Amino acid sequence: MPMESLLQRTTSTILVVDDTPENLELMAGLLAHETYRVRVAHNGERALQLARQQRPDLILLDIMMPGIDGYEVCRALKADPDTALIPVIFLTAKVEIEDETRGLAMGAADYITKPISPPIVLARVRTHLKLKAASDALREQNARLESEVARRTREIGLTQDVTVQAIASLAETRDNETGNHIRRTQHYVKCLAEHLRDHPQRYPQFTELLTDRHIELLYKSAPLHDIGKVGIPDRILLKPGKLTPEEFEVMKSHTTLGHEALLTAEQSLGTELDFLRFAKEITLSHQEKWDGSGYPQGLAGEAIPVSARLMAVADVYDALINRRIYKPPFTHAQAVDIIREGRGNHFDPALVDAFLAVQDRFVAIAERYTDPE
Repeated sequence: MPMESLLQRTTSTILVVDDTPENLELMAGLLAHETYRVRVAHNGERALQLARQQRPDLILLDIMMPGIDGYEVCRALKADPDTALIPVIFLTAKVEIEDETRGLAMGAADYITKPISPPIVLARVRTHLKLKAASDALREQNARLESEVARRTREIGLTQDVTVQAIASLAETRDNETGNHIRRTQHYVKCLAEHLRDHPQRYPQFTELLTDRHIELLYKSAPLHDIGKVGIPDRILLKPGKLTPEEFEVMKSHTTLGHEALLTAEQSLGTELDFLRFAKEITLSHQEKWDGSGYPQGLAGEAIPVSARLMAVADVYDALINRRIYKPPFTHAQAVDIIREGRGNHFDPALVDAFLAVQDRFVAIAERYTDPE
């Protein structure tokens, strides 16, 4: 009977590799009797070709063959991601312990010596097919779980983004002259942070903090910096003239109001969230100054969180170049001069240097998110 006529439609396909026709016929008949689908190869080259064309569920592999021997076939199979997970059982006349050790070390699932015992071969074939089926099912389940986790993570991220934008937009409606302020400052902060990250030799003090993940969180948190303004009365928030000292004290409270709102929300969950870490820092401390003359805590130098230092530059630049109820817009050049003059007193010197290096990108961001007339 031709060898191809032994192929049957079954759930498992076994590739038998041996250079002796009698051995191939013996194994093909034995396995086909058990309703396995059998494919055969007379040498190593053909075995690799068949395995890559249509991956079998298991391979019975002779070692001593002309050309590519069984060891080389096994090594090639395990080195190829497409065939690495196929169980390989060596079926060989090599009976030395060293030979078996070498085969198993290459990743073979089992090692059977000739002359074979049909019941033992069939039992081991069944065992390894069951193990492979279980392993395949586990991988598929893990892949489904990973896909679901990724989907839910994306969904949570989008929910966070939408929530932040909604809250920030609510605060923005109280101050209708700020327009796209939250979007511009969000991108300014990201631009500065990426520049610091990309130049670790010049700014080594930021290397540990400004990871890709942290920059993403900074970008998402930045729009919340002024949410405390929701609690500022209109007579102060929208006053066209200069605030009185008493009114300014009320205005300054927007930092603590926003921070307390976020802190209360977080405490209600009973755990600290990475997502709110930078939001709390930015909301409370973005009005602090490098020389300690800012508010609400009068922090100075590196005691001011990096996130707040980034926002300070972004916030002031945007306020300068845009019209406010209390002032006309300044030119970009004027804003640059003011920020440069604030180096070392209002702003972290390193962040001013970074700002000067990327100021053209700030201009592009401002143009992209310009306020409507």
